[in-house]
Amino acid sequence: MLRLEIVTPEKRVLDAEVDSVTIPTLSGEATILQNHAPMISALKPGTIAYAMKGTTEKLVISGGFVEVNSNTVSVLADMAETSDEVDAATAKSDLEAAEKALTAAGMIAVEDASAFRDRVDLAAERLRLAAGK
Repeated sequence: MLRLEIVTPEKRVLDAEVDSVTIPTLSGEATILQNHAPMISALKPGTIAYAMKGTTEKLVISGGFVEVNSNTVSVLADMAETSDEVDAATAKSDLEAAEKALTAAGMIAVEDASAFRDRVDLAAERLRLAAGK
């Protein structure tokens, strides 16, 4: 078993025993199982999926950091929401606004566009989670 802790500046979102955790790292999704090697990684906006007692639960994060050590997965996220907390209408509006902002940014350097892409990714993940996907 793994201990999964997810914390934001506002609250402790989750503290539970889980079988596995899949996290959105900057280099792609990573699945953490029991006895995983120690690791620290930055997280990008995306969905964290965790399996416990035969079911898989999901929540969306806006980015942050993860530390894996001694069968404990500690996620420090800027924002984390469960499907019950995501308002689909707001998520759709946020996605549209983020896509417009990215389009309006036009021909900017790739490095400068990453903040706009992160906004689009986060809004899209929130919308998918609200839709139950």
